Amino acid sequence: MLNHLKPHFSLASAAIRSMILLPQLTVFILLVSMLHSRAQAQDFTMQVEKLLSQMTLAEKVGQMTQADMDALRQNPGDVQKYFLGSVLSGGNSDPADNSPGTWLQAVEQFKSSARQTRLKIPLLYGIDAVHGHNNVDGAVIFPHNIGLGATHNSQLVERAARAAAEEVAGTGVNWAFAPCVAVPQNERWGRTYEGFSDDPKLVSELGVAAIAGWQGEKLSDRGSVLACAKHFMADGGTLDGHDQGNAVCDEATLRKTFLPPYTAAVKSGVGSIMVSYSSWNGKKMHGNKYLVTDVLKGELGFKGLVVSDWAAIDQLGADYKADVEASINAGLDMIMIPYGPGKANNYVDFINTLDQLVNEGKVSRARIDDAVRRILTVKFQMGLFDNRPTDPAFTASIGSAEHRQVARDCVRQSLVLLKNENSILPLSKTLKRIAVVGKAADDLGLQCGGWTIGWQGASGEVTHGGTTILKALHATAPSSSEVFFSPDGTGVTGADVAVVVVAERPYAEYYGDTKELSLPSADAVLIAKVKATGVPVVTVLLSGRPLILGSTLNTTDALVAAWLPGTEGQGVADVLFGAYKPTGKLPRNWPRSNEQLMGRPTVESDPLFARGFGLTYAGGDQKSPGQMNTAAAK
Repeated sequence: MLNHLKPHFSLASAAIRSMILLPQLTVFILLVSMLHSRAQAQDFTMQVEKLLSQMTLAEKVGQMTQADMDALRQNPGDVQKYFLGSVLSGGNSDPADNSPGTWLQAVEQFKSSARQTRLKIPLLYGIDAVHGHNNVDGAVIFPHNIGLGATHNSQLVERAARAAAEEVAGTGVNWAFAPCVAVPQNERWGRTYEGFSDDPKLVSELGVAAIAGWQGEKLSDRGSVLACAKHFMADGGTLDGHDQGNAVCDEATLRKTFLPPYTAAVKSGVGSIMVSYSSWNGKKMHGNKYLVTDVLKGELGFKGLVVSDWAAIDQLGADYKADVEASINAGLDMIMIPYGPGKANNYVDFINTLDQLVNEGKVSRARIDDAVRRILTVKFQMGLFDNRPTDPAFTASIGSAEHRQVARDCVRQSLVLLKNENSILPLSKTLKRIAVVGKAADDLGLQCGGWTIGWQGASGEVTHGGTTILKALHATAPSSSEVFFSPDGTGVTGADVAVVVVAERPYAEYYGDTKELSLPSADAVLIAKVKATGVPVVTVLLSGRPLILGSTLNTTDALVAAWLPGTEGQGVADVLFGAYKPTGKLPRNWPRSNEQLMGRPTVESDPLFARGFGLTYAGGDQKSPGQMNTAAAK
């Protein structure tokens, strides 16, 4: 049964049970209403089947093809020529002028091309909006998912996704490759920050909230954007945290740890799911028919569309034709192909190859029809056949003060206070001189991390409209306080307090994979240098995962895990100055050593900080649900 029909049948059952209590006229009206609802559903199905029956094989294969904006730059007419079902913008695939208006114009041109085809089937346009509309200059950048996980606040996560959806919709884009519902087990994985938590229960809860924010009450509502739960499955469970690696575990563990977020996502009505690059016990997910078809589509009853990751089917083997055959027969409905003509395995190659496989009987027409039926159903659910123009109100909302306030709230609820000796925090309004130390304090790119404008992110002013932590501290400190900036820690002697901001370099995916996670030595030296002056030290750590703190935990007087907060540094200042008391709780256990990471299960039994730990300003240390390992802090 289609997920969007379930409420109708639930209501119908309740109504039938109560009919004996209703007057006859009321019963008649109710029955007519119920039959009308079911007739509408039947009519909808008939529309899909009618359209499917009119399609040629070429048109069907085209619907199963997703090409990248960059690949289409030289041949934009290929959207019409090959009946493409979808276009995407990858992490570095943007219009030359990266402004909202230019984005809208570019996306609408592709959508217009699709409307010129014989059957006028509308286009899905996808983008990796993983922490806001992060490709677009001036859009609000929200905390990465690990920070949202620290809020433990599903309502807030839904609000953030709704704000992001409005900004995405404002550029004409109608499909977000979010949320990531990975359950990262090892912090050495370069995508750890894309997961809400290492706890499948919390990931499930927040994943459902994000889906609700993206898709709204109905996919056809104004401002609703198709969500995509990713990456199916066990991407966060690979050996030693290697991205695109191999998850080695039995099926019971797979189901207990990594399947629950997808079960929850399917029940919530998510419209699409992306398959993982990773393998399970040596078998690539993109060719795993058991998991994709039998478990996801069969056992879980997923009725939406299954999309591949970026050129991921190429990893199935050296024979591209065999890769296409294996992936489609495994149950993938749409293939993401980043390459254009002139490069190997481009979208034209895929189209020709799949056409050959069908004609040779190696991929059945029934499998093609199933894939296209799913794609068309989603497009009808979204109301794309109505060809409604982009609402200018959503375009105007990009980077709006209202959305920045939502992000600011996300930031301040995400901060986790790990240490606060002598109650140095919140900062007193009577302080005369406040030193802000470390270049990260005035670096928007370091605040945002990877997947910000560029795929890997960058240092510096990567986008416009944001607020650095330094700027926020200047704006928040009382006029009687002098706030001065010292990137290298010089000149802080005599200050009343030093706020030292240190950060991981930006990274995304496998570029963030690492063998060890010690706080960079230069940052540890900087904190020690400031401490040696006798000035009390508050350390703000910007990172996409817990870092091994070593002696720095003893060196600093207070420590705040700020994760990757995004553009709204004001949320950090709110907490430091006490306008908002810390409420963040660790979404995952914090390891004590690199050696412990190599034997990851020991992190569960003996963490430096336990999942759920977080201090606040009122009433001292909070003792539950987790408590700092005090022996480690001595």
